[in-house]
Amino acid sequence: MRNPFSKHRVKKFDLSSLDWIDEIPDCPVFSPSTQEFEDPMVYLSKIAPVAAKYGICKIISPISASVPAGTVLMKELGGLKFTTRVQPLRLAEWSKDDKFAFFMSGRKYTFREFEKMANKEFVRRYSSAACLPSRYMEEEFWHEIAFGKMESVEYACDIDGSAFSSSSNDQLGRSKWNLKRFSRLPNSTLRLLRAAVPGITDPMLYIGMLFSMFAWHVEDHYLYSINYHHCGASKTWYGIPGSAASDFEKVVREHVYDHEILSGEGESAAFDVLLGKTTIFPPNILLDHHVPVYRAVQKPGEFVVTFPRAYHSGFSHGFNCGEAVNFATSEWFPLGAVASQRYALLKRIPVLPYEELLCKETTFFTNEFSMSDHGDVALTGDTHIQSSMKAPFVQLMRFQHRVRWSLAKMGARTRYKADIDATVLCGICKRDCYIAHIMCNCRADAICLCHEEEIRKCSCNCDRVIFVRKDIFELEELSKKFEKIGECTSSNRRTFSSLCPENGMINVYPLCTDQALAAQDTDDSDCEVFRVKRRTGIIPEKRCSEDVTVNLTENQALRRLKKASSDDRQEKNTTEVSCGTRSGNLGAESHCLDSISGNTDNFINRSKLKMRIDQLDAKIVQDEVAFSQKSIGCSYLSPSVDLGPKRLKIRGPSFPSTVSEVEISYRFQEDSDLASQHTQ
Repeated sequence: MRNPFSKHRVKKFDLSSLDWIDEIPDCPVFSPSTQEFEDPMVYLSKIAPVAAKYGICKIISPISASVPAGTVLMKELGGLKFTTRVQPLRLAEWSKDDKFAFFMSGRKYTFREFEKMANKEFVRRYSSAACLPSRYMEEEFWHEIAFGKMESVEYACDIDGSAFSSSSNDQLGRSKWNLKRFSRLPNSTLRLLRAAVPGITDPMLYIGMLFSMFAWHVEDHYLYSINYHHCGASKTWYGIPGSAASDFEKVVREHVYDHEILSGEGESAAFDVLLGKTTIFPPNILLDHHVPVYRAVQKPGEFVVTFPRAYHSGFSHGFNCGEAVNFATSEWFPLGAVASQRYALLKRIPVLPYEELLCKETTFFTNEFSMSDHGDVALTGDTHIQSSMKAPFVQLMRFQHRVRWSLAKMGARTRYKADIDATVLCGICKRDCYIAHIMCNCRADAICLCHEEEIRKCSCNCDRVIFVRKDIFELEELSKKFEKIGECTSSNRRTFSSLCPENGMINVYPLCTDQALAAQDTDDSDCEVFRVKRRTGIIPEKRCSEDVTVNLTENQALRRLKKASSDDRQEKNTTEVSCGTRSGNLGAESHCLDSISGNTDNFINRSKLKMRIDQLDAKIVQDEVAFSQKSIGCSYLSPSVDLGPKRLKIRGPSFPSTVSEVEISYRFQEDSDLASQHTQ
């Protein structure tokens, strides 16, 4: 095992010439007027068509802070103290010899103490305290990391807190660009979260010194991020467009990591390595393989915004202090679904309850337009809302309904959730079960509706209970309305069909196997010590799509629906199992995330926002779907027969149909009982 601080020549990263630095173009830079700067979400929606194509952009603030960050940290926060992390300053072969632990804690500092130490190191090296040209510092960084004598640097990262002043006299602190309130702005989807998530809804501080670096990574759940530079030396950022994320991952897999380190640990090796290392490498290897890279040099008073699934990394030119937080808009939902699927496959506890956010945002958006005398305009909405929010919502509701139907045929009973204001985690994959979950005598924890194999192995039958939300009928009715008026076009259905296949009880998110994840998911490419806010990952068991799939074609479904008419009468005589009498056997529901707030006071008219899904580059989602289908090698069944204009009158819970000629209306006795309870 190599000394983590020792340097040696890394042949795969040829840094003998640094001419490639001039080949990296700059990202877009925006200089809004004071009036344009008034509303962050409106302004971001305005620049998104251009900025999202680069994955990263810079915004120069027209207003400045009147209270320095140092004053805020030393006085307003009572002399904040923090512990640094030690970063080896070298390139790695990423072979077996580089399997060293990277959990090295540094010393404890106050803000002033760290500033004094960092400035002393800068002066010792350059005999000057003045800022040096960014081009020169970029050359210095890559030369030092490859051939220099510095063994390590210190970096204070992921520190809870904010350097924005609370003083009423601070113009920037009073504005909506104060990152302490950014994620809670009216059009940020994260405003719906009642509980704060450090680094996601609440900002974190990043205090660096000369050559402190942040590794290649994407944000948790593929969220947007915004970073403000409070004071000190500049930072150099490198960003990859979200549309090029798969190409980036391929280069990392094939040209950064040695094959021995991958083949030595199986199919999940690439993801494991990215999860446990600080993956830093020069951008020239990306340029050599035609992956677009863009640069930003961030100075004090400037914001840097990264877009969903945009990989980024960078380093500091000297002592500085920055602050960052995440946010999301409705256009984030398609990629949020992809991230949620990957978390579930890896059995990682989600940072955000995706299903809950999707249902709440869709419902609130519809109610907002309904209350504004727009009538059915609430259902038609803007194209970008239709593409990014309504289509995945309809797919989710379809899947949930189909699975409930299949489970009911297996003898499961249906009950309301005891506490709808909490998110339950699946005991198998850790997915958030906002709409429904299953409990039985075989397990003490809940199971989401994605585990057909595990459910069929269970012998509980009538002792199996499906817990659903009390507003399940309202959600299904909203989904039906979207489809009835053609909200989810065929193109949108094709885009999301791989996310939620309709044929049978199947994993809701079969987008990636663990093998595909190893190739693509590098959202934890930086080391644990540089991702305090992230959860610990669990390596999944080897699974294939055939293990969790039941191919149920449309004509088979119709035959079962017809049979349901006679079976439904028998349901009345089935012994009911109440939730209250079985609470001891079922076990307590596992709550991991606080409820989403139902407050609608924060809403503004969404017609102001015109950021469409194509502004994030639809290739991101389409490329993800195409790649995963190729990796899994599966296809989804289309109806095997053409259905004529028939009308079936069968009792049972209704679900939206893709065939306009057929009206299917069926309702199980359990759901009828629920409906009567609901009206009472």
